[in-house]
Parts: sequence; C-alpha cells; structure tokens
Amino acid sequence: MGGMKEQQFKPCTPKPAMLMLAHLDEMTPEGHLVRVADEMIDRLDIAPLKRQSKGGGTSAYHPRMMLTVLVYACTQQSFSSRKIAKALRENIHHMWLSGMSQPDHRIINRFRGVVMKAVVEEVF
Repeated sequence: MGGMKEQQFKPCTPKPAMLMLAHLDEMTPEGHLVRVADEMIDRLDIAPLKRQSKGGGTSAYHPRMMLTVLVYACTQQSFSSRKIAKALRENIHHMWLSGMSQPDHRIINRFRGVVMKAVVEEVF
C-alpha cells in the first residue's frame, strides 16, 4: 500500500524465555481454562484488530496475545488493567498465555478501550 509501513509486533515468545515457557507449559494442564481460551481466540479472524495498528514506530504487542489475555482475565473476574498487568508478571497461567510478555496497564487499557472498542463486533 502506497508508503504505509506494515506494523511490526513484539514476539510473543522471546528466545531467553523459552526454557521458562517450557516449564510453564508443563505446569499448565491440558484442558485448563487458559488453554481453552487460547484455542478459542486462535480460531478467530483478528484481521480487524491488525488493521487498527498504524505501523511504524516501536513494535506493538501482538493483538492476538492481547485479546487472549483480556478474554482469559475476564474468565478470572479480573477487569482492572493494573490487576491484569500484575497477573502477567506473577501468575503462571497468564505468563504462559502471554509468552512471558508483560504489557503495562496503560497498554492493556489502550488496547481494550481504543483498539478493541473499534472492532469488537467484527471480531466476535
């Protein structure tokens, strides 16, 4: 597209975290709700979310990871962006789901309040 830069996303699985992720994977049983949420979101077409990213600048967290984190947080009755950010640092299931990514509460809030709000009906 004429001069528009394609958005670059932060990797969900940074190489230094691979060993930790393998351990988290072992600690996350098959059939656990976090795996169900992950599989459910994997089936969605998130093209509308990707279109919300402007491109250029620093890389963004992948919208699929952000959406999955928000959906799982809702199943845990966790709606506060600060609580979700804390869970991404401290809770093994949130860590597994995010691939050890740790967006802060502002990023979570912006994704939920701006990016998702614009396309929620298209995605779901």
